[in-house]
Amino acid sequence: MSQERLRVRQVIVVEGRYDAAALEPLVDGLILTTDGFGIFKDKEKQQLLRELGRARGVLILTDSDAAGFRIRRFVENVVGKERTLQAYVPSLPGKERRKAVPGKEGLLGVEGMDAAVLRAAILNAGAQQCEPRKGRTITHADLFAWGLSGRPDCQQQRFLFLKRLGLPVRLSKTALCRVLNSLYSYEEVERIAQETALTNQ
Repeated sequence: MSQERLRVRQVIVVEGRYDAAALEPLVDGLILTTDGFGIFKDKEKQQLLRELGRARGVLILTDSDAAGFRIRRFVENVVGKERTLQAYVPSLPGKERRKAVPGKEGLLGVEGMDAAVLRAAILNAGAQQCEPRKGRTITHADLFAWGLSGRPDCQQQRFLFLKRLGLPVRLSKTALCRVLNSLYSYEEVERIAQETALTNQ
C-alpha cells in the first residue's frame, strides 16, 4: 500500500523539472525549480522565493554535488536562513536512467533517489505538515473567468495582475494556480483580478 502524500507547508525548491517530477507523487504542496543556475539571474523568481519564504517558508532539496550546494547556498541567501529548511540526499554513486553518462561527480541526483529516501529527507529537514486547505481552490477555470488566460485579450491583463502581486510574468497556468493557492484565498485573488480588470479598461 502506498503511503499518503506529505502535505508540506513549506515550498520545496529543487533544481530541475525531473527532480520536481520525482517529488510530485510524494508531496501535496508547492514545488518550484531553480532551472539549475538559471536562478542566479532570474530576478523575478528570486522575488517569488522571497515572497513565498515570508508566507510559508522554503525547503531546499538539491543534489549532493558541488553545483547543488552552490544553488542551495544561493537560494538560502535569497530567502533568508531563518525562513529556510535544508533537506539532503545521500552522496550515492550512479546515474539517472534518462542520462547516457553520469554527471560530472558521478553521483545520483534528487531525481534518481528512491521515494523512501526523498520522503525521509523531507521529514528529517523538519518540514511542517499542514491540514488540507480550507475554502475554494483556485483553478484554471477561475483564471479564464477572470480574463487571465484563454482569451485573445488576456496577455495585458495577466501581465498587470502578476506585476501587482509581484509574481513572475512567465508562470504557467498550473504554476500560477499553485502559487496563488499557496499565498492567497480565492476571495482575495478574485478581488485583485477584478480591480486589475477595471484599471485596464
